[in-house]
Amino acid sequence: MRRTIPILMYHQVDVPPPSGTPMRGMVVSPGAFARQMRVLRLLGYRGVSLRDLEPWLRGERNDRVVGISFDDGYRNNLEHALPVLRANGFTATCYAVSNAFGGANDWDAAHGVPQKPLMQASEFRQWLDAGMDVGAHSRHHSDLTTLDAARARDEIAGSKRELESALQTEVRHFCYPYGRFDASHRALAAEAGYVTATTVQRGRARPGDDLLALPRVLVAQSNHLGHFIAKIATGYEDRYR
Repeated sequence: MRRTIPILMYHQVDVPPPSGTPMRGMVVSPGAFARQMRVLRLLGYRGVSLRDLEPWLRGERNDRVVGISFDDGYRNNLEHALPVLRANGFTATCYAVSNAFGGANDWDAAHGVPQKPLMQASEFRQWLDAGMDVGAHSRHHSDLTTLDAARARDEIAGSKRELESALQTEVRHFCYPYGRFDASHRALAAEAGYVTATTVQRGRARPGDDLLALPRVLVAQSNHLGHFIAKIATGYEDRYR
């Protein structure tokens, strides 16, 4: 029997902002993140980047594994998540917005979301030097469904080119901004040469799934440890597929 493969979706690992702040749920505290990674290890799971997850997604391996991904490239991933990942022997993929090195999450500003710094190219290199992986999250964090075909291609393929040039590493994995995409964007991701693309569709991945439309398991600020374990180890998330 083939195991399901949870691919965890994080954004920020930092002190959560005050209650009532827009998108507060996307900020997982450093203490909660450390407990989550520790319990994964205690339960016998290995946490891996999308790069390292490829053999499981292809059905070549079948032991306990969890994919770990971070959207947007926040500096607090480097500051708070990386030491915990290394302490547990885990790897992870951080999806970078290639035209936003050293910037902030400007795409959230209109919604009142606090602006937080994104990693600079040198900081992404530190992430890579620690054994982690970098994926692409478009050039400008654009909603692909609002773009014509030429601009969508530029966002998807251009992000790969820019990241590979800036970081001198192969970029094999893509994440659709906001999780919004259609069949044409999946085709563009394939054309650009990505091995996988992740979505915000809830559920655990399975060998044989479309590698360019992979579901993920959102980890939110409000998820207590029992909830987190249920998402990983039971069919809790799979009912949303």
